[in-house]
Amino acid sequence: MRDLYRIFALFMLGLFLLVGINTKAGNDDRRGTAGAGIVLVNPWAKSAGWGNVNTACGTGVDALFSNVAGLGRIAGTEFNASYSNWLQNSGIGVYSVGIGQSLGDYGVLGISLTSMGFGLTDITKVTSPEFNNGTFSMSNMNIGLSYAKAFSTSIYVGATVKLINEGTDNVTATGFAIDAGIQYVTGQDYEIKFGITLKNWGPSMSYSGDGLSTQGTIGRNSMTVEQRSQEFEIPSSLNIGASYDFLFSENTQRFTLAGNFASMAFSKDQFTLGLEYAFAKIFMLRTSYTYEEDITKSVYDSDNGSTTLFSGFAAGASVIAPIKKAKTEEENGIYLSIDYAYRLTKIAGGIHTIGLVLSL
Repeated sequence: MRDLYRIFALFMLGLFLLVGINTKAGNDDRRGTAGAGIVLVNPWAKSAGWGNVNTACGTGVDALFSNVAGLGRIAGTEFNASYSNWLQNSGIGVYSVGIGQSLGDYGVLGISLTSMGFGLTDITKVTSPEFNNGTFSMSNMNIGLSYAKAFSTSIYVGATVKLINEGTDNVTATGFAIDAGIQYVTGQDYEIKFGITLKNWGPSMSYSGDGLSTQGTIGRNSMTVEQRSQEFEIPSSLNIGASYDFLFSENTQRFTLAGNFASMAFSKDQFTLGLEYAFAKIFMLRTSYTYEEDITKSVYDSDNGSTTLFSGFAAGASVIAPIKKAKTEEENGIYLSIDYAYRLTKIAGGIHTIGLVLSL
């Protein structure tokens, strides 16, 4: 009965947050008006290959994007590094690194860095439109400091504070956002999981820098004119998810069915359904499909109302190698995991992500 009360309280909290976020945003007029798009990019291979459906069952550093509460399930130390070839032949790469460290009864501390590399771009001017004015670089990154704690074997709570920076050499915007999440795990073999997370909540951002200044003259007097930057909001969202583990062959094989609902403040709401198969905790295969209104329409359709570049399908796999197995229950062991994800997009041939996870 206590578990039923906890589940009810969890979903009432999610309903309350859902109402709150929809009263602030989520209408057609606001779609596409947010900035800081880096916070919508999932750099971690495992959850990316599952279409971000693991709000309820994400664990470790990989859970920092889907639900930070999953960080609290790290028992020792975990290091995660990943790279995404963002839209093939676009020249854009997403680099991410994160580490989670258990503090024992005091919880788990995590630090992460995600950066998008765009290469060099030619400078053009009104008075000199040719590509002979040099180059400039763009930056788009966020740094996260996370903390999560297990309050019991069933309840995990976590939060992340993100520092966001984007811009060019002489025009930048800096802001911060907060993620907060809860996971609830129950069942005889902890096969039932629920999760709620509020992501990317924070104040508005705006650009500043010398690049917004222009030189001009009035008569014989020279002057500097500074332009004002319009403020923009960070794309917040609320995710509610659930999953169930089907265990077979004395728990050596597992099928996990997971679902997630994402209420997006500046784009259309999304529904995701995913399936993962695991064999002896050494091999995992996963896939998912995300639906939003008009997602099946081509980007070239004149009436295309979709707000995502993804076509819905995602797939991935993981291979876990036990470098040193734990001899006792108190010992963690050493494991190396190689993760791969592919997300199908409407243009540019999709996104490939590869990750390396070291657990100590």
